[in-house]
Amino acid sequence: MLQAVADMNLFDSYGQVSVPKQLVIKKDPSSIADAVNKAALKLPIVAKPLVAKSHELSLAYDELSLQNLNPPLVLQEFINHGGVLFKVYIVGETVKVVRRFSLPDVNRLELSNNAGVYHFPRVSCAAASADDADLDPCVAELPPRPLLERLARGLRHRLGLRLFNLDIIRKHGTRDNYYVIDINYFPGYGKIPEYEHVFTDFLLSLVQGK
Repeated sequence: MLQAVADMNLFDSYGQVSVPKQLVIKKDPSSIADAVNKAALKLPIVAKPLVAKSHELSLAYDELSLQNLNPPLVLQEFINHGGVLFKVYIVGETVKVVRRFSLPDVNRLELSNNAGVYHFPRVSCAAASADDADLDPCVAELPPRPLLERLARGLRHRLGLRLFNLDIIRKHGTRDNYYVIDINYFPGYGKIPEYEHVFTDFLLSLVQGK
């Protein structure tokens, strides 16, 4: 589904939206390092189960540790983003955004001094809400609504979905460079404010449209 984001080539006055380099590994952990090199993915690398397991993520710091990962996996280049991501919920024409704490940034010193695979079992879950946290305004600022609405409209058309959400990050040190790192169809909407009204209005609009 992330390929749909790349195909949109979304760039306007509000910002640019793209996806990180990624790679699917279905088996044989010993081949991961070669596959990563061929795909020109840079360390550190985020590993996500191909079948979602409750927000479970791993971060691999060095090439040798890649063989310790357990396929099937999606591997993504890690992009520093201030430790905050934005969960964007799409319900028909409605777009809602909430902040969530995410993986911390990794600097060059940490990358050179760390090795192995680090596991993060509860990234971006509802308990990791950052809506009321005291954050750097440059990190906490929500993506521009016109940009999100254009992105949501394009994905509704390309994916044929009306109920989905996406995780989007802002590259640390930039104001308008965004990456979509995950898309989920029919997510749990109980995590967004006033979800009952949003969902009821969506169902009514479907009935009235028939």
